[in-house]
Amino acid sequence: MYTMEELVPIVGRLAEKYCAGESSSVTYEKAEQLMGAVLYCIREAENAGKDMTGPAVQGTGGDVTYMSDSLELSDNPETDRGKTVKTVAAHQKAVVVLKEMSAKQAYERGVKLVKQKTEYGLALYNRLMTNFAWYDSMCLHDTMVKGIPEFFKWYDCLLEPQNTILTLDYPVLRDLSGLAGIDRIYAFLECIRLEQKFLGKLPHEYVRATLSEYNSGYAETIENICEIVLSSVLKHMLAKKPLTEPRLEKDDHLRIQFICGQTDTAGLRQLLEEAVEALCVEYFEGDAGLCAYLQCAVADMAVRLKADSLY
Repeated sequence: MYTMEELVPIVGRLAEKYCAGESSSVTYEKAEQLMGAVLYCIREAENAGKDMTGPAVQGTGGDVTYMSDSLELSDNPETDRGKTVKTVAAHQKAVVVLKEMSAKQAYERGVKLVKQKTEYGLALYNRLMTNFAWYDSMCLHDTMVKGIPEFFKWYDCLLEPQNTILTLDYPVLRDLSGLAGIDRIYAFLECIRLEQKFLGKLPHEYVRATLSEYNSGYAETIENICEIVLSSVLKHMLAKKPLTEPRLEKDDHLRIQFICGQTDTAGLRQLLEEAVEALCVEYFEGDAGLCAYLQCAVADMAVRLKADSLY
């Protein structure tokens, strides 16, 4: 969107801040890092105007504010509908405003957005940790309890916002490989929020029993525990067995195998997606965000169930 001639002066000013006036030159590697920081912030400003997923952007008087999609809606549908209309209008306005911005203005807007998202990310993390349940998964525990605080301790919004810092060893259901920096951390925390919401609706004993039955040593594995439990729940739904009876018996497995054997993988995937949707409607007030997240695991589940039905 912007030419190198427009970007270089911004990098130069950023280099001056990095050197704190003690030097007028930086290494090639550092200059490359600073250019990456500038591009990251400009992309943040661009995405704020067109991305309708994740934190929404509201604009009033030229200001841009992140609003977490994890905030609870009101009890008044008309109020919520009004919020949605205003948010969409703000996005459209942001796109128009961005097109009229210089590279410097877009960069400065992006820096502001990165800082705001970092603040909201930290607030989301603190809220999650008030009732955080890790179900003995050491990978989940270490990522959330040890890793995430280190990110917020060392993250540099100005000089290296593109640095994710963490490897985020705990695997979530959504592919976050295209994200970096606070974008990736925020998206990761949103995934954890949705997993905690889903798992928290189930009896703690059921979750632990399901994980233990899947793998007695699950505590030391690097696997997504939400997917394991969701698979069990969907199998219960296919077998028409209540969750109060966590163990699936031989007859239950035969019924599941029969159902899976009567349809192809695509049809099975659709069946599971519909089951997830029904689950969210019945127990989570039709939470569309949760439904979409859980459905990220359905494709692999369908392949595994279909393969199991062949033997």
